Amino acid sequence: MPAAPDRFPAGSPCWADLTSSDPARAREFYAGLLGWDTVDLGRASGHYLHFRHNGDVVAGMMQNSPETTFPDFWTVYLASDDAGATAGSAAAAGGQVLLDPARALDQGTVAVLGDPTGAAIGVWQPDTLRGFARIDETRAPVWYELMTNNYPAALEFYRNVFGWETAVLSDTSEFRYSTLQSNGRPVAGVMDAAEGLPEDIPSHWEIYFGHADIDAAAEQAEQLGGSVLSVPEDSDYGRMVQLADPTGAAFWLMAAPEA
Repeated sequence: MPAAPDRFPAGSPCWADLTSSDPARAREFYAGLLGWDTVDLGRASGHYLHFRHNGDVVAGMMQNSPETTFPDFWTVYLASDDAGATAGSAAAAGGQVLLDPARALDQGTVAVLGDPTGAAIGVWQPDTLRGFARIDETRAPVWYELMTNNYPAALEFYRNVFGWETAVLSDTSEFRYSTLQSNGRPVAGVMDAAEGLPEDIPSHWEIYFGHADIDAAAEQAEQLGGSVLSVPEDSDYGRMVQLADPTGAAFWLMAAPEA
């Protein structure tokens, strides 16, 4: 079973969490769909939860404030050696600092940035929590993707702020896509979605989790109160489906070998 690296290289996806208006319902949904259990980090954390699979941490969850108008959503975090410096670089590169760097107990330092195309991206400077304990298998994160309405600006921002090395996968008017390379392998993607994103949906990051049976998972998600946002389909990278949990937070499942 693929364990996560001892240290995530700076700029690579290392964590993800769900902001949910109904954490209790979310716990039931992800337990049923992905077999996750949860651990509450206590009052000092605002009752932040860790999702776990077989005892290994694979994601987090926090309460969506009733005062906000934001729908429930998943956030992807990129590793940083210095969250404060990364936030400063983001502001200088035309981004926004949506959440100033702050300590998260003894686990690390967190920040949230807005890139120049409108997508929110988290920053994680690890301490006792390096990030995901497992990746690239069923019931764990397997891929991360930025859907952007300004492809050139997005690539420039992430190269400048996070030191990305990127590789062009396709550069046609029908499909323009680059990947982030880490240790010689792709770990995230950027898609030119200018023609595909509806006007009311801004640029955003998406997360994929592994599952052994995509079609069965789509049916199960509906039985658990979620919804299927795109029908299961085959791709060059395996079968996949986009789902939403019972309160509307969207994510993908992608075929992966059983852990």
